[in-house]
Amino acid sequence: MPILASGKKRNRQSIKRRESNDKRRRAMREAVKEVKDLTKSAASTAVEKLPKAFKTIDKAAKQGIINKKAAARKKSRLAKKLATTK
Repeated sequence: MPILASGKKRNRQSIKRRESNDKRRRAMREAVKEVKDLTKSAASTAVEKLPKAFKTIDKAAKQGIINKKAAARKKSRLAKKLATTK
């Protein structure tokens, strides 16, 4: 545990940021998983959910939670997976 006030503040900040990042990362993973699951069963519903997944991936990249190239790769693979199931 930090002793100095600045260390305590830094600890509070990092906890808050970690929670925010975890929330955004979880939302992204859930959206991607939802689209992947729907590609196996209902492709038309997956097409409707795809923009939401793209949006969450873009937000995660914008906030630095994932790298922008990793975001592009995820989006590309999702779109490719959906295109092959049609």
